[in-house]
Amino acid sequence: MKLATYKDGSRDGQLLVVSRDLSQAHYATGIAQRMQQVLDDWNFLAPQLEDLYATLNQGKARHAFPFDVTQCMAPLPRAFQYASALGGANHLDLLYPELTGLEAPLLYQGYGHLQGASDKALFADDGATAISDTDPGIDFEAGLAVITGDVPAGAPPEQALDGVRLLTLTNGWTLRQRLAEERARGLGFVQAKPAVAFSPVAVTPDELGESWTGGRAHLTLQTTWNGRTVGLCDAGDAMELSFGQLIAGLGATRRVRVGSIVASGALSNRAVEADGRWDWPKGYGCIAEKRAMETRLDGQPATAYLKFGDRLRIEMKGRDGLSVFGAIEQQVAPRAA
Repeated sequence: MKLATYKDGSRDGQLLVVSRDLSQAHYATGIAQRMQQVLDDWNFLAPQLEDLYATLNQGKARHAFPFDVTQCMAPLPRAFQYASALGGANHLDLLYPELTGLEAPLLYQGYGHLQGASDKALFADDGATAISDTDPGIDFEAGLAVITGDVPAGAPPEQALDGVRLLTLTNGWTLRQRLAEERARGLGFVQAKPAVAFSPVAVTPDELGESWTGGRAHLTLQTTWNGRTVGLCDAGDAMELSFGQLIAGLGATRRVRVGSIVASGALSNRAVEADGRWDWPKGYGCIAEKRAMETRLDGQPATAYLKFGDRLRIEMKGRDGLSVFGAIEQQVAPRAA
């Protein structure tokens, strides 16, 4: 099934059931008011929501209405915990080569604001217009995340994967200049990760069908920047570690509480060699990757980071051609003083 949360003036919003084609929605009021309620009592409430989902898809829901993604908060607006991997295998190879080959998952504890799919991405205006020491290096990171139930401490990956309740797309906003400063100090990431945006809809794993295999979503993650496609990543191939392994890593010494979000970080596919030259035909999952590619090929980066007014769109379509989660569509804008 597919679930979303509408803005209603509260911190937790109003839970919706959304049709498979994302055209219609229905308030889940008679079953649960908020997403966290469903996660807390999943075995009892999820089947009731599934029945409403089936009725909605059959066109028989009496109080259905057109679904509007611009009214969506993050599907789970307030998470008990947000943790993210540094990124997929290619991301690590390009940006953290000293960390590749480690068996344990590389995770950081996130503290960013959880944004809706259409919320503006607001950043302080430091007056920077080009790459410089004062440029904060506003960057995106296209990826996936899972929302969990309770997972006991020390659970192996197979058991941890059973704790996945929902999947969603993510855009992990990153300030590269702050990230470099925090890495140099040996702590973080905090200031470097101001916000994470989520797709308008979160879905149960069965919505991906055979594309959900081994704790990975084997579908194409498409990223466009100002209308130009910059990433066409096979998300399954990009994840060296599955979500089961990531959750198990997070819960190695503590239990993972229901309502935790575990993210993949930026996902992209590795380079291929053609005619003696390396190429990245499926693009990149963040601008820092693109700049690292340029440095390897030409000795220096050429692509600038995001500017105010730039627009990002991140989406994943199923094998039937329909959007699975809806699209994250955000504009970078200056934060009011």
